[in-house]
This record gives sequence, structure tokens and C-alpha cells, in this order.
Amino acid sequence: MSPQSPIVFENVHRHFDGRPILRGLDLRVRPGEIHAFLGRNGSGKTTAMRLLLGFLQPHAGRTTILGVDSRQLSAAERGRIGYVSEDHRLYWHMRTTQVLDFETATRPSFDRALADEAMRRCNLDPRALVVRLSRGQRAQLALIVAVASRPEVLVCDDPGLGLDPVMRRAFLDVLIDMLAGQGISVLYSSHILQDVERIADRVSILHEGRLIVDVTMDDLKRRVCKRFWKGFEGGPPPTHSSILRAEKRSDGYDLTLLDADQALEDLLGGRLSPPTPASLDDLFLDLTRGNTTRILPAANAKEQAA
Repeated sequence: MSPQSPIVFENVHRHFDGRPILRGLDLRVRPGEIHAFLGRNGSGKTTAMRLLLGFLQPHAGRTTILGVDSRQLSAAERGRIGYVSEDHRLYWHMRTTQVLDFETATRPSFDRALADEAMRRCNLDPRALVVRLSRGQRAQLALIVAVASRPEVLVCDDPGLGLDPVMRRAFLDVLIDMLAGQGISVLYSSHILQDVERIADRVSILHEGRLIVDVTMDDLKRRVCKRFWKGFEGGPPPTHSSILRAEKRSDGYDLTLLDADQALEDLLGGRLSPPTPASLDDLFLDLTRGNTTRILPAANAKEQAA
């Protein structure tokens, strides 16, 4: 039997003032994976994470974390969950070493040696006031606090927002090193898709409250490609389930293709350029323009039920 998924959304609906935000979200994070959760502003990502953590309640469906309904999390169960938000919630009046002292005293599982080593690696001054830290340093400190608590699940809601490329790289380096070998399941939201490609095992894309992509990064790279089509005179390419997007160019069309095969080659008359891999940026932009149905689901029902 497969291990229980530590994070589960089951047909979750949520609206605000009559406006639907989540429309039947079904999502599972597998044990030990880093699961990227993507979507444009207003797509429902932060609402979903607040529901998962029990800060909001769904209007239909349910969320569970570590096997417990999110609406019924106890203090002990919350102690098994790490959370890093875009605003890096910290005690601003404390010095960095006082933050670690506080966490050591209040969290039995807090690994002070791990935290101290991460602080040294990040060159964080233990005497510095949190309020005087840069945004990037606060992001690093918030991550250190969350991971050194030895959580079983880590929820990251766009923690690198507003960081410059150097600080984002440093933040990700710390995240990768601290998670190595710990088996922590991570739900990671970010608008920086290059970062996601670097760390994620699996990616989901939420669009207008619905999940339209749920696939491993390996499958994404294998199944989706970009190709140029010279076209037939007088019109766009024919409708086909493998053509996700067709964008007009002066002498043809840029195509984003899913599971392209010889039958598609024959349909398009052999006028296709050699395939090039589609980046996550390409796919995200192609799929979040206009109405899109779920086009990259889990590979099979067995995986979906895992």
C-alpha cells in the first residue's frame, strides 16, 4: 500500500462575496516530494494554502494535512508543520540569536545545531536586530526557523518574493541543503519559474480556480515541446488534442505540443521544425491565457490515488 499523502485537497471550493476563487481543487502532495504550486495572481494559490493551514474554511470539500482535517488541527499537530510566507513572519524586535533561543525553548523538536550551522552559512549576524535585516536575510532566517523545527510538512507561500537574483539563489541553496535527506514533503508556491524548475519534483498549475496541470517535472519535459509549423495556405493548424497553443508568426505558427506523435506529423503535412523542449515559463504562459481545461493530469488513476 502506498504511504498516505501528507497534503490532500479534495474537491475544494471557496468563494468571496459570491465570486468563486477555488472550483473543485483536487491535489495531493506525495511523501518526501517538493511540489510546486503555481498560478497567476488571483488564481487561488494563497487561498488554498490558508485553507490547508486551517486559517480559512472551505465552502465545500476538505483539506487534510498529515492525515488530519485542516479545520481540526491541534497545537501538537501544528508543531509538525513548517510555514514560510512571503512576509517572513518573525519577531521584529528580537535579535537573530534571540529568535533561535525562543524557538529552542518553545519547540521540543527544534534542531539548534542545524539552525546555527545554517546561520553561519548564510553569514547572518547573531546580534543583528530582525528589523534591521534585509528582505533576503529575513527570508533566510524564516526558512531556517521553519526547517530547523524538523517539520514533516513544509508550506512555502512565495517566500522569495521581492528578492534579487543573488538572494534568491542563496535562499534556494539553503533550502536545498536543509531539506537534503530529511524526507520533508514541501508545497512550494512561487512566481519565479526558473527557481521552481531547479527544485521541484512535481508541478501543478492553478488557473481560474481549477487545476489544469498536475505532472512530474520529468514527465513535463518528456511530453511537452515547442515546434514551428510552416503552415498550409489559407489558415491555422487543424484542431487537435496535442496542439495546446498555436501562435501566429509571419510565415507560420509557433506550436506548443503535448504527446506529439507520427499521426500529428502526418496531419500537419511534415512541415514541422525539429522539437525543442518547452520551459516551465513557456508552458505557464501558454496555458494561463484564456480558458483552459485540465490538459496535463496525473499519468494514471493509480498515481492519482497515491
